[in-house]
Amino acid sequence: MTFSPYVTPIALLILSNVFMTFAWYGHLKVQDKPLWILVLASWGIAFFEYWLAVPANRIGHQVYSAAELKTMQEVITLSVFAVFSVTYLGERLTVNHLVGFALIAAGAWFIFRGPIAT
Repeated sequence: MTFSPYVTPIALLILSNVFMTFAWYGHLKVQDKPLWILVLASWGIAFFEYWLAVPANRIGHQVYSAAELKTMQEVITLSVFAVFSVTYLGERLTVNHLVGFALIAAGAWFIFRGPIAT
């Protein structure tokens, strides 16, 4: 099986963000457990996130700059969080959220666009 250094990091970052989102926010629906148990559970979930994020960045750095990888990470994080927030937490996205996400996506566009001619 051949892994593309262009696609593999994106897939791994998506998966890692699913784990990290549950680690950071999944406990919000659990009100009957002590905080220390929730923290330990979150650390356990985050362990798997690291097993995906570190290889994603290592593989991706073959073809992407660190700034591009970080930008991908942030856009993927917001996308995963938006879906999680609506589907798991039952929250709704407002126009303000969407405008904020769009501005971040615009920033990502500048990162990947390359240098602006002066």
